[in-house]
Order: sequence, then C-alpha cells, then structure tokens
Amino acid sequence: MATKEESENPLSLSARIEGLLFVASGGVTPAQLAATLGVSAREVDAGLEELDEFYAPRALRLQKFRGQYKITTAPEIAPLIETFLNLESAFRMTRAALETLAIIAYQQPVTKPNIDAIRGVNSDSVLRNLLSKGLVEEAGRAEGPGRPIYYITSEEFLQHFGLNKLEDLPALTLEDEPGPPADSSENGHNGQPPESDGEAPPSLNLGESIAPSPEENSN
Repeated sequence: MATKEESENPLSLSARIEGLLFVASGGVTPAQLAATLGVSAREVDAGLEELDEFYAPRALRLQKFRGQYKITTAPEIAPLIETFLNLESAFRMTRAALETLAIIAYQQPVTKPNIDAIRGVNSDSVLRNLLSKGLVEEAGRAEGPGRPIYYITSEEFLQHFGLNKLEDLPALTLEDEPGPPADSSENGHNGQPPESDGEAPPSLNLGESIAPSPEENSN
C-alpha cells in the first residue's frame, strides 16, 4: 500500500533521492535521506542502488565516501568539463607521489615512518605535496614513540581518480624491482643497499590520467 508521501508525489524514490543529493552542499547519509523522505533505511539503500545503476551509462556518478553519498561527474567527461569551464588540466604527479599515494590508499591509516620504511626513502616533500593537493589528509595520531600522524586518502582522491568508493580500488599488485648492484654509488656507507623490510611498494594503476610527469622525483 502506497504511503501518503508516495501518493502525493508521483516521483520514484530514487528520483526523490537524486533531487535531495543534487541540492545538498556536501555528502548526505542514508539516515538523513530516510528521515527526510519518511522511508526505511532499507528502502533508501534500494533507491541508492537504483540511482547508481541509472547513472552507469551516463555522465554522472553516485559517490560514496565515509558513509555519505553525493552526485559527481564521471571521470571520462573531465577533459570536456575542463575545456568548457576553461580550467587547467588535472595536475600530473611524479612517480614518487604515485608510489606514496598507493601506499596510503591500500594501507590507510598509515604513518610516515611506515611509508618511509616501504619506500626506502624520506617522504616528507611528497606528503606535503599530496596534502597541498588535497589528495590525502591527516587522521589523528598513532600510539607509540613520537605519536606519528596517520594519513588517509580524501574525498578529493576519489574524485580525482574517478572512484565511487574506496572499495572500487583495483586489486593490489606488488612491483618487485631489482635493486642496485653491491658496488653502486647509491649504497649505504658500508657498501650495502639501505635496509628494507622486504615489502615492495604497491602499484597504483588507475589509468592514463595519473601517469607520472617527466620531472620525476626520487622522494
């Protein structure tokens, strides 16, 4: 039996959800939608799923971030939007930035000492750059000596790489790259390569839009 709200409003539930998300200034939780629409959480979930399927062949996407939903544009239309709005092209990141971002994306929350241990180099400048671009953010501090800061990916990270949610990240792959020879000038003071925990950096493969720039940095 149709509710009073449904009888007074001929629009489908997914259409009403779309309208609310369209006018929202930020992300909206399913609980907020359910309270506003006067329906159950299960009905909201079904409406969101229907809306997500509706957007699949279109230029809009339903993005989920930390339990909140919002409407965004599809990454495939980004170049057209940049041209139409006369915006600068999306920045291109160095290989070091991509490597660091991949570690954070797949191991978040993660601290800088952990990132440095995996990469084998200091990541101060790379982290500052990623923070300034809004791709990562701080998320409290770890318990332990020095209480290092935890880093996680941001909502901008999802938008930049065209992901609807973190679960859409591609499967993790590890790149085992051969190290320098024993007599390399890049070895430590004792003639041996710097110590490593044996864990190779994850490879973040999300398409050509994030290809490293020619000016690659080592840190």
